[in-house]
Amino acid sequence: MALTGRAALLAALGSLPVGIAAPSWTGMLAVNAPLSLAILCDYALAAPVRTLQFTRSGDTSVRLGDQAEVQLTVVNPSRRPLRAHLRDAWPPSSWLPGTEPAASRHELAVPPGERRRISTLLRPTRRGDRRAEQITVRSYGPLGLAARQGSHRVPWTVRVLPPFTSRKHLPSRLARMRELDGRTSVLTRGEGTEFDSLRAYVPGDDVRSIDWRATARQSAVAVRTWRPERDRHVLVVLDTGRTSAGRVGDVPRLDAAMDATLLLTALATRAGDRVGLLAYSRRTRARVQGRAAGDVLSAVVDALTPLEPELVETDARGLVAAAIAHTPRRSLIVLLTSLDAAPVEEGLLPVLAQLTQRHTVLVAAVSDPHIADMAGARGTVDAIYEAAAGVEALAQRRRIADRLRSHGVVVVDAPPDDLAPALADAYLALKAAGRL
Repeated sequence: MALTGRAALLAALGSLPVGIAAPSWTGMLAVNAPLSLAILCDYALAAPVRTLQFTRSGDTSVRLGDQAEVQLTVVNPSRRPLRAHLRDAWPPSSWLPGTEPAASRHELAVPPGERRRISTLLRPTRRGDRRAEQITVRSYGPLGLAARQGSHRVPWTVRVLPPFTSRKHLPSRLARMRELDGRTSVLTRGEGTEFDSLRAYVPGDDVRSIDWRATARQSAVAVRTWRPERDRHVLVVLDTGRTSAGRVGDVPRLDAAMDATLLLTALATRAGDRVGLLAYSRRTRARVQGRAAGDVLSAVVDALTPLEPELVETDARGLVAAAIAHTPRRSLIVLLTSLDAAPVEEGLLPVLAQLTQRHTVLVAAVSDPHIADMAGARGTVDAIYEAAAGVEALAQRRRIADRLRSHGVVVVDAPPDDLAPALADAYLALKAAGRL
């Protein structure tokens, strides 16, 4: 039984005159006995809570930052009308801060034998699965003095997907990819690409593209046109160790890497390449391999959704071994990791040759624009010290990138908002150069 504020107010109002005029146990009993009887009657007339029936429906997935709606149908099988307050509890990250009380609490009135539907609006602030917790119902009697209270569990899961904010860059990269693929008037010519067709020579063409046999059979000089190869293999390797937990501004490094992964996956599958995913720290945490082109992006999204950084040092040797095991033929391996000195010099560089001797390797990392701001600070003593620290950090980062390039690795180092388009541009450049 739960007493309401109305019952407490009536008890206080009744006890006040008795306490002033005739303070005694008899007077208190004269006031509280009828009130207690009214409370018991009100409780008895309240609709039972345990017999209520609940079913859920609505959204099962939503992108991070968007709103999901989950409906809850309440059936009152009893003979008493249900007047209730209902709390639909979800994890705290299911709502924006401060909005949970208004979003999760509902007033409900259900006549006997009928049903009502209420909607709970969720706006999650973190990726992953958000599972409904218990439903708490407080059923009030007709006088509003007492209430029955009980809880029910009605399972429901809303999967919060990565936001994929970089999808706005996809149309422009697809247009560039169509140019490289020969579907517009611009054709790429060079080594390591697939033969497309012959056409007449025009001034400015590369003489290496002249087809001398075709020229000998006709009166005009003929040149070969080429298009980027299709059906190449691309493996995206996501480092989910401790360095991926760092935040650059308001964005975790892992989330920025995921956004870049999604843009690259969408672009590469449209280009006709086969894309796989490997997430690794000290063990394989997610894997996508052998999916049809139409299913790859959704499979990658599902694999990335529950991933969170692990606060352990990434096993670079195990990561490289897992990548090699997933790529039996020559591939483009895109490693999304950090350019911190210790993890690269002590972990990645000693085993990097195992990848570069057979595959094309591209390393992408999230840079912090605040470091560049520090390097340019001026004016005060503190600013000068910050500038010195920023210059040292930038120099160290460039040194690590140069060491990777000396091993034949393509390096992309960009802030969170620019990482995805920069990685897409690097992929298109490799494709145009025939290095995939």
